[in-house]
Amino acid sequence: MPRTKKVLVDTVDVIAEEKIVEEKADGRSKKEAPKKETVMGKIIADSATPPSIGDLVEGPIIAVVKGAVYVDLAPYGTGIIYGREYIAARDVIKKINIGDSVGAKVVDTDNPDGYIELSLKEAKQALIWSEAQDAIKEKRLLELPVIEANKGGLIINWQGIPGFLPASQLKTDHYPRISDGNKDRILDELKKLVGERLQVMIITAIPKEKKLIFSEKTSPDKEKEDLISKYRVGDEAEGTITGVVDFGIFVKLEEGLEGLVHISEIDWALVEDPKSLFKVNQTVRVKIIDIKDSKISLSIKALKTNPWVAASKKYKKGDSVSAVIIKYNKHGALASIEEGVAGLVHVSDFGSEEILRRSLELGKSYVFKITLFDPKDQKMALSTKDAPVSEKEATAS
Repeated sequence: MPRTKKVLVDTVDVIAEEKIVEEKADGRSKKEAPKKETVMGKIIADSATPPSIGDLVEGPIIAVVKGAVYVDLAPYGTGIIYGREYIAARDVIKKINIGDSVGAKVVDTDNPDGYIELSLKEAKQALIWSEAQDAIKEKRLLELPVIEANKGGLIINWQGIPGFLPASQLKTDHYPRISDGNKDRILDELKKLVGERLQVMIITAIPKEKKLIFSEKTSPDKEKEDLISKYRVGDEAEGTITGVVDFGIFVKLEEGLEGLVHISEIDWALVEDPKSLFKVNQTVRVKIIDIKDSKISLSIKALKTNPWVAASKKYKKGDSVSAVIIKYNKHGALASIEEGVAGLVHVSDFGSEEILRRSLELGKSYVFKITLFDPKDQKMALSTKDAPVSEKEATAS
């Protein structure tokens, strides 16, 4: 064994012996006052086997020498923090004293001198992620600083770990409402929140991926809840549009209270772009269709006659109908038999998406056979198979 390591071992033995003598002199060897269980202590108490690489351990410091710290890990042996792990934890080591209890992570159990090699830095990270999981379970509210913004949301700092707060998880008053959906303008609005402290909750924590996701929506506002309590599902109201986005429109029902009309609730007919139909400050009449978790869902189409009701009296499965192609999607093409009543022509009828799009042009009408008709759930499937042969050719719409 090299002389330097022998000196370290001797130093540990001497300090350990002195520690035992002092404890006997104080009468502490027989019985000590009960200690409050720490998070690390609970983790260790749950393990009855010797520590392995990656395990969290805890014990009192029995020696601090140049370049190394020794930790008593009875009954498993002695832990050592040295080398790059010592360097990485220098700031912490300066503040600790012999007798202090420290938590560490096992990084090697095959030390040539029989020590269990430890890392203070990795232990701290492990405990932080463990605390993150606890925060999710407890739905703990945190007030944290926004350190950066990008086009998708905000970067928030929690205990030295950067986490992501998606724009979709922002409260209504912080959500960037840009009428034309311009991403650069959205980023400019998000940047205004940098430096502020927001009340958020952790909703996702994945240590292996170093992934931390926050939400601002999970902290209920008492004043907002009082406002919402005045409304019921089924109520109709008049409001002012405060934002038009790709997925719908935000409508202010009264000061401090807004709801969302999702794009699917704008009209019975297909709506591709809400911005082509509405403008900020426009007055609209809406119907409340859902109230959940301090959020109000609104509908405009619910105030209109449901075209599927009339369609249920006119069509049935097996009928041949003329329908206009209004949209392509990954499953095939949507074809409308009348305003607000559309069905899917599945790609399997044509073998491939390319053949389907070549055979069925947008804006043109074709004859199909109804293979599924469920007006209650507003579902319909159409097929070119078994449609009248003489009517399969396209005609101008």
